[in-house]
Amino acid sequence: MKLTGECFCGEVKYEINGSLRDARSCHCSRCRKVFSSQASAYAVIDASEFRWVKGVELLTTFKSQKDFGFQFCKRCGSTLCGTYKDQVHGITLGCLNEDPNIEIGRHIFVGSKASWEVIPDSIVQYEKNSPEDS
Repeated sequence: MKLTGECFCGEVKYEINGSLRDARSCHCSRCRKVFSSQASAYAVIDASEFRWVKGVELLTTFKSQKDFGFQFCKRCGSTLCGTYKDQVHGITLGCLNEDPNIEIGRHIFVGSKASWEVIPDSIVQYEKNSPEDS
């Protein structure tokens, strides 16, 4: 499956020749800030299936903790991907151009979600990280 994505201003573009997996939404305070939203929407990819197509010189990286970081467009500020050990680890679902044919399977760190957010009880939720990430 080929997917494409881009930042808000369209100056940074990428493509994925593969599938997304492990889509999740994180509600921790760090993700709320990096995504400027109530939570993240993120899916894991294989780095070997990811390629920057345009605007790599406009990327900036912020290391949020040891080995982990996020890459942004310097021009418009869109958060495009997460990195692990300087390799693209996953992408933000909001920057995709096509339907990724994936659903968010779990909500993590709901114990620190914003007080104004309401998550339906029917959604798979974890107070902190899910067991498969521990």
